[in-house]
Amino acid sequence: MTVFYIPLKQHVGAPCEALVKKGDAVKRGELIAKPNGLGANIHASISGEISEVTKETIAIIPNEEQEVDYVKLKDEASNLALIEAAGIVGAGGAGFPTHVKLNVEIPEGCFIANAVECEALLSHNIKQIREYSDQLIRGVKYVMEITKAPKSYIAIKDKNRQAVIELLKATKDEPMIEVFRLPDIYPAGDERMIIRELLGIVLEPGQLPIEVNTVVSNSETIKHIVEAIEDRKPFIDKDLTVSGRVKDESHVFFNVPIGLPVKILIDEAGGYIEPHGEIVLGGPMTGRSGEESSPVTKTTGGVLVAMPFPQESRKVGILICECGGSEERLTEIANNMGAEVVASEMCKRMVEVNGRYRCSKPGVCPGQAEKVMKMKKEGAEVVLTGTCSD
Repeated sequence: MTVFYIPLKQHVGAPCEALVKKGDAVKRGELIAKPNGLGANIHASISGEISEVTKETIAIIPNEEQEVDYVKLKDEASNLALIEAAGIVGAGGAGFPTHVKLNVEIPEGCFIANAVECEALLSHNIKQIREYSDQLIRGVKYVMEITKAPKSYIAIKDKNRQAVIELLKATKDEPMIEVFRLPDIYPAGDERMIIRELLGIVLEPGQLPIEVNTVVSNSETIKHIVEAIEDRKPFIDKDLTVSGRVKDESHVFFNVPIGLPVKILIDEAGGYIEPHGEIVLGGPMTGRSGEESSPVTKTTGGVLVAMPFPQESRKVGILICECGGSEERLTEIANNMGAEVVASEMCKRMVEVNGRYRCSKPGVCPGQAEKVMKMKKEGAEVVLTGTCSD
């Protein structure tokens, strides 16, 4: 029996408060949790019975027969209110509540649709754009109306030629929406890097796009905005990519119900190629280790099946990159390799802002000889790093 586990924290902010209890019957699309402060509404992605409610999750046993339809959102006073009611958050991984981000006016600024799909192996955003480019354009226009932005750009990697062609066709009669092509480098999808490349404005670490009259939103997030406004659909389904050591090498799934265990998607992608290693939730650079039972959430972009870890019994130094592997993740990988972490250093671009380390120049990786030599002196025989090019 498949049980759907719907986390109460799928967003920036505090966990939501459940509105249901064990034994309740719920319908797909029904509101089941509300935010406690900063956050976003959570709705049932399937119809069934609540089997468990904890501080972290709501478990639903699905009915034998499931309908595609859903409980529609009630009419609201504005499109922004509909976005809030739908529980939309940044689907690209950040999870910031979209209604908060869009609750601004930038009559002298611009809106940027982030269609870069920066992480390797992920391809669902680009497939969505290739097949439904008109939907993205409608979504951009909704956001322009909400924020009063007079100009919009769609940022996309130049290598995605077919998607670029579709967008150019879709925007040929939209003079205020421009397609902007970025190079195929990492992390091209970083907000600060997009703004630097597109507008020529260098944001300082910790500085937000709104400070330069700009709003940036992921292309899948825009899809959910369109669904909320046009179809009164809450954020209950997620697009994602399954890739790596699976028989269907790169399988895109559209509209996966939130809470579904990822093992079901792995099986639908043909199952494992043996031998296989860990399951990574997210992209290869910034993803985290998961389990077969891990649920799909509003921010799940990928389910990647890795190779088994090579066994490396030597002493390792880890080089931490804000754009990629964190200290926790790199240490986890080193331990799984059987290595001993004897030294750690931060990339020279990392600077501390309000208690958090950020990259001072995303996408411009410096040489790290000084850091590597220091770790060597501390006994490191090899270096494990995140994304640095040198």
